[in-house]
Amino acid sequence: MRKIHHVSGLILTVFVGLHLFNHSCGILGAEKHIQVMSMFRLFYRNIFAETLLFFVIAAQIYSGLTFFKNRRTEAKTFFEKMHIWSGLYLAFFFIFHVSAVIIGRLVLNLDTNYYFGVAGLNNFPTNIFFIPYYTLAIVSFFGHISAIHHLKMHQNLIGFTPTTQSRFILIFGIVLSIIILFSLTNRFQGVQIPIEYNVLIGK
Repeated sequence: MRKIHHVSGLILTVFVGLHLFNHSCGILGAEKHIQVMSMFRLFYRNIFAETLLFFVIAAQIYSGLTFFKNRRTEAKTFFEKMHIWSGLYLAFFFIFHVSAVIIGRLVLNLDTNYYFGVAGLNNFPTNIFFIPYYTLAIVSFFGHISAIHHLKMHQNLIGFTPTTQSRFILIFGIVLSIIILFSLTNRFQGVQIPIEYNVLIGK
């Protein structure tokens, strides 16, 4: 189980890293976001990559929830607790997020692109849910990585202790979440969302 969680986690980290980079490009506008997304889709929008990604996410969720059940009472330090609880949030986030994408593509016949996420983030009252929902997902992702780094790293790096290194990773995740949410909300409040995406906000 530990090996499955580790390998699937590495594969998923690569995809999430590309996904977050794509979202950060939203700071340059919707067209740039979609342009980068279209380039990345050449690699992952195919039956092989999507099937692999589905099984990787399923493996992460199952193994992660198993670890949470068995270890939640063992966590004592800050990073141990963050490892457990960030993993729990990510498990539920992936369940809901993947389900939403599947419904968007197969039921609503929508392109799950920039506008698929922006619709809920830029309209009241849906943004009350989606802003913390996405922010916590990004922070939990980097929080999980920082906790693992703290667990695995046992030596100083460029003069920084493992604890300091892990804190930098967490802070980077917090800053990146602010940049991404800013790029998808405040900066583009006036963005023209195609009418077919109004179904996502009940219009």
